[in-house]
Order: sequence, then C-alpha cells, then structure tokens
Amino acid sequence: MQNDTATPDLRKLPEVCRQTGLSGPTVYRLAHAGKFPKPIKITTRASAWVGTEVDEWVRNRIAEARDAA
Repeated sequence: MQNDTATPDLRKLPEVCRQTGLSGPTVYRLAHAGKFPKPIKITTRASAWVGTEVDEWVRNRIAEARDAA
C-alpha cells in the first residue's frame, strides 16, 4: 500500500536498473508494454520513476517467484 503522506522520491534510470537488475532498454521496453511503471517527465530532456511504484513492482516480482516455487 502506498503512503501518500511521505515525500515521493524520484529515481533516475541507473538507480532503477541497479534496484531491479534490468538493463535500461529492458526497463523502457517493459514500461512501453505496460509491464513496468512508466517514467514521468521531470524536464524536457529528463525522466524519472516514482520510487514507490518501482518498489511495488519489485515486491510483486518477489511474491510471484515465491508463489511459483
């Protein structure tokens, strides 16, 4: 569950890649396919991901892996 009272953090692509173990192209490919959170534009040339959305995606992958085992 998301805590709306906390200050949201934005994560740039290198941090998202480190957290998920995915490559940059894979992050964008999954986001485009609707299987990963989409980035938000923070300037005309920069994007970032909402940290809580990435955290939730990771938790869901862990839960799916545990359920499949």
